[in-house]
Amino acid sequence: MQLLLAPMEGLLDFVLRDILTRVGGVDRCVSEFIRVTNTLLPERAFVRVVPELLNGGRTLAGVPVRPQLLGSDPHCLAENAARLASLGPTGVDLNFGCPAKVVNRHGGGAALLDEPELVGRIVAAVRRAVPPEQPVSAKMRLGFNDDSRAVECALAIAEAGADELVVHARTKADGYRPPAYWARIQNIRAAVRIPVIANGEIWTVDDARRCRAASGCDTLMLGRGMVTDPGLALAIRADADQAQLPWQSLLPLVNAFWELVCAQLEPRQRAGRLKQWLNFMRRCYPEAEVAFQALRVETDQAKVTAWLAQQ
Repeated sequence: MQLLLAPMEGLLDFVLRDILTRVGGVDRCVSEFIRVTNTLLPERAFVRVVPELLNGGRTLAGVPVRPQLLGSDPHCLAENAARLASLGPTGVDLNFGCPAKVVNRHGGGAALLDEPELVGRIVAAVRRAVPPEQPVSAKMRLGFNDDSRAVECALAIAEAGADELVVHARTKADGYRPPAYWARIQNIRAAVRIPVIANGEIWTVDDARRCRAASGCDTLMLGRGMVTDPGLALAIRADADQAQLPWQSLLPLVNAFWELVCAQLEPRQRAGRLKQWLNFMRRCYPEAEVAFQALRVETDQAKVTAWLAQQ
C-alpha cells in the first residue's frame, strides 16, 4: 500500500508539506497547481510553488514531491512541462480536477472533463515533452456536472501515455460535499491499464478501509483528513483504530510550522495560516480548539509566538 498527500490550493503548500511529511507515513506528495496560460514560465515560477526542487525534488524529510501543472493548451503545457522536467522533479502531474470557478471559467481543471479528446491531447503532448524516466500522472474528478464521461476521460488519460491516475470520487458539481463515490472508481480501474489511486473523503482509518474495499484501489491519496489528523497516514499503515497522535507530540510540529510560516510567508499571511491549520485540527483535538480560540483575533506575530511558547 502507498499513501499520497494531496494537492490543496491555499492550504497544502510547501510549508505544510514539510511539516506533515515529518510525521511519517506519506510515500509521495503532489504540489498545489502551477497555472500555465499562454507563456513559458521562468524557472523561478516553478520553484516558488515547489521549493523542494532545490532539494532534489523532496521535502526535508525525504518525501518526493511531484509538481502539478494546470492549463488547457497542449502545446503550452508541453513547453512548460519540459522546462519543469529540466529542474529534476520526481515526475510531473496534470490537474483535471480543480473545481474553482475562476479556473473552470478559463477552461482549466475540472472543466476539461467535458472534453475527453482535449484531455488526451494534453496528456500526450506532456508525455512527449517529459523524459521517459520521469513519470507523468494526472488527477481527475468523476466529471463536471455528472459522471457520465468518467471512464471516457480516464481512458483518454491512460491511452495518451500517463503512468498513473488519481481519481477524486466526486464531480465538480459535488464540490467537497460528502459522500465520495468510491465505487465509481472501480469502473475506471476496470477500464484502464495503469495504476489508479482513490481520493476523497478519507478522514479516518475506517474510511480508508471502506474506500479500498469499494474502489479496489490499494493506493490512497489523503487531503483534508491528513491536515485534520496529521497521524492519519501512520494509523492507516498500522490499520489502527486510534488514529490520533497525542497533542503533546504534535505541539513541536505546530511550533515548527509557525517558525516556517514566519520565515517563508508574507507578514499579512502568517497568523491566518496558523489559524487555518488549527481550524482543521480542532475537529480532532480539543487542544487545537483552545489554541484556535486563544489566537482567533490575534494578528501580532510576537504575541502569537509568545502564546505558543507558553504551551
